[in-house]
Amino acid sequence: MSAARVAILVGAVMAMDALGQAHGQPSGPSPGDGVIHAVTYVEVMPTSVPTALAILKRYREATRREDGSLRTEVVQRLGEPHEFVVLSVWKDRAAFEAHGKSASATDTRERIAAIRKAPTDERLHTALSAGRLDATVPRGAVYVVTHVDVIPPRKDEGVAALTRLADDSRQHDGNLTFEVVQQVSRPNHFTVVEIWKDAGALEAHGMAPATRRFRDTLAPMSGALYDERKYRAIE
Repeated sequence: MSAARVAILVGAVMAMDALGQAHGQPSGPSPGDGVIHAVTYVEVMPTSVPTALAILKRYREATRREDGSLRTEVVQRLGEPHEFVVLSVWKDRAAFEAHGKSASATDTRERIAAIRKAPTDERLHTALSAGRLDATVPRGAVYVVTHVDVIPPRKDEGVAALTRLADDSRQHDGNLTFEVVQQVSRPNHFTVVEIWKDAGALEAHGMAPATRRFRDTLAPMSGALYDERKYRAIE
């Protein structure tokens, strides 16, 4: 097994340990610069939402102070308040792996495990088309996190379509950031992270010709339902 392959596998394992076990803007970092994007889905029992909010707020604040942390946000799903996503960006793999061993990450894993409804699902990515990390996000902004699965033989077509979507979407009114990241362990899987100033801006984006063309292009190569979920940042 090559050294590169070993590094990828080690990174994927560390990604699972970081939290759970089993905005027009220029493009940001490229896949080769070492920046790591982690997207973690957390689902707790509905009766445990207040407890989860307290745990995840503490985790967010502690993580933001760690070396190498470029972004840490926790968002709560609209209409399903027991579902959360942790969005984090790290300057490199070493910073991400050090975070996974931190006291805050260990404590959070244990506390979430006690109230979870389903296993925490963390996915490690590199950037295809990264958005701004310094966008000012107003109260009421809408986050969209979408998992995109393209059948393996058409992965490269999927990459091209998603990159065009990001370039077009950054020009739409009300967009604060728009990024497309590619999963390390399954390169035909992607996550799209969007932030819009309000629900109206998101609705207009969804009806835009470029967005509709993207959905038409993606449909024949999609390996699963287009899983688009809307969130708001927790206070």
